[in-house]
Formats: sequence, structure tokens, C-alpha cells
Amino acid sequence: MVYFDALKEIKKKQFDPVYLLYGTETYLIQDIQQALVKNAVPDEEQDVNLSVYDLEEVPIQEVMMDAETFPFLGERKLLLCKNPSFLKAKPDKLQIEHDVSVLQRYLEQPAEYSIVVFIAPYEKIDERKKIVKQMKKSGKVIPCQSLKEHEMASWVQSLAKDLHIDIESPAIDVFIQENGTNLMSIQNELEKMALYVGEGGTITKEVADLLAAHNSQSSALKLVDAVMNQNVEKAILIYKDLEKQNEEPIALLALLASQFRLIYQSKLLQQKGYTQNQMTQQIKAHPFAIKMALGRARGFNEQQLGTIMQLLTDTDASMKQGRMEKNLAFELLLYQLVHVKKKRA
Repeated sequence: MVYFDALKEIKKKQFDPVYLLYGTETYLIQDIQQALVKNAVPDEEQDVNLSVYDLEEVPIQEVMMDAETFPFLGERKLLLCKNPSFLKAKPDKLQIEHDVSVLQRYLEQPAEYSIVVFIAPYEKIDERKKIVKQMKKSGKVIPCQSLKEHEMASWVQSLAKDLHIDIESPAIDVFIQENGTNLMSIQNELEKMALYVGEGGTITKEVADLLAAHNSQSSALKLVDAVMNQNVEKAILIYKDLEKQNEEPIALLALLASQFRLIYQSKLLQQKGYTQNQMTQQIKAHPFAIKMALGRARGFNEQQLGTIMQLLTDTDASMKQGRMEKNLAFELLLYQLVHVKKKRA
């Protein structure tokens, strides 16, 4: 992945003259940006050799003039240029006018002492444009989109290496299950556990289970697992713990339903011969979520899942129509779900 390669080079102080960071994964954009600031310009020079431009307010020709000006008492200068909408297929209408030809001429022979970074928080850019092709030729174009499953694991391993610790693969699964694709949350959790195991230590699954900050989404998955294992006592304990955290039963029911719906959809698509990648496109879910759903789907047959979905629908109606007290309805649902799992279809 270009992101990982670029980050490694930046940390080795191997810089390209131009970077284009685009995509909707803000964390990845900020990560590259912060790495450039940290490694390209010393702290004491940042007041004079680090510039930030908003291209919705400043024309590109003014930025290029700065890029061609020598750094002040330093080796290089860094220019962060935000919101380059002229890279989109349909540029935004602005009060200023960008003369993109000035940028094109600069890219033909970039200044050796300047690093120009374009930060485009857009889902897509128009890669057919000549200016984008020039950026690819003169520097690096780095997509910053949601990480795929294997990329998530590599990213966590990279963070662990920076923290001088090791992490086992099952522990990485815990991180992703508890935090989803929230990269900032995963980093915070990893830093917390790094302090616990100490430099040179290893984060095992046991450590991750012990210290992970649990959320309602991951608790819904644990409820699914308790049902799958026919463990009603554990299911009730998980629910009581959530109840103490003032989680709303209707909201928990919605989370539980979303997990079983994903399991059901994954199982049906698998029976039709869909690959995991095709399921990701069809269901519009993260690859890791599909992988976990397929694993859980093996614990249920199609008829059981159909019955479970009907129970979830009926319980939702009972709660919202006031036919049964919400907490009691949720507990009863857990007993019913375990009973469905015990029955042979």
C-alpha cells in the first residue's frame, strides 16, 4: 500500500517534492501530515519554514511563489495546501481563481528545498486530469481510504513496532472487533496496552480482552456469541453490564439485529456462491465485519437465522408499542434466542 511505503520513507527522511493525500479516512491523512511536519522541518524552524494554505481562499499561484522561495535559515520548507478542489472532476465554485498552469510548470521542475503537500479530503479525485498525472510523475499520490482487513493488521503491527512492542494476531482481532475501523481509537487502545506490557513486551489476546475499552457494538457481538454457544447466563450478564452503563434496550436491540442481519445476509450470499469480496460490495460492509459474520454464520442454519430475525422484529414492535416493559422484553428475547439455537431445524 502506498500509504505504508510513504510513511516508512518519511520516517527515514526520504522525501518527495510533492505529495497528494486524498480520501475520506481523516486519520491516515493526518498521520502522513504529522510525519512530514515532524521529520521534514525541525521544531525551531516551523515558525518560518512551515506554511499552511487553504486553497479555497488562496490562489495556487501564490503558493507556488512561496514554494520557489528559499527556506529561511534551514534545509527545507514544508507547504501544506488544503482543499485543492481543482483536482475534483467538478471543481467547487470559489471567489478566487486558480491558475493551474503555474502548478503544472512547477511540477516539471520542483524546487529541491520545498515539499508541497496537497490535502484533498474528497472520496475521489479526477485521475484523468493532466495535473494529477504530473503529481504522480513528480511525487506521490497517496489514497487515504478505509483500510482493508489485511491492511488493518499491517497498520496495527506498524504502530506496535513504533511503540517497541509485539502484538499477537488474535489480539489484533480483539482491537478491530472492539473499535471497528476507528483508527484513532485503535491507536489509543494500543498505546494504553503498550504502557501495560512495557517496552519489548507482547500484547496477547488475554491482555487485549482484559484492557480493551468495551463498547455497545462489540457487546452486541458478544451477545451473538453467547446465543451461538447456548449460554443464556453469559448473555444476561453481558446485558446487565450494559444496563449499568445506561444503554437503551431499543438501541441494543437495533445493534443485535444489525449483527444477526449481517450474519444472515452473509450466509445466504455464501450459499449462492458469492466470494467474500463480492459480499463486501453487495452488503456494503467492511471486509473484517464480513469475515467475522461468516465465522459466526457457521454456528447457525438458515431456518434458525430466519426465526431469530422474526423474534427480533416482534420484540422491537413489543417495545415500541409498549406491550411489554423494555428491559423485560430484552431479557425474554435472549432466552428465546438461546432456545432457537438449541432446537434442531
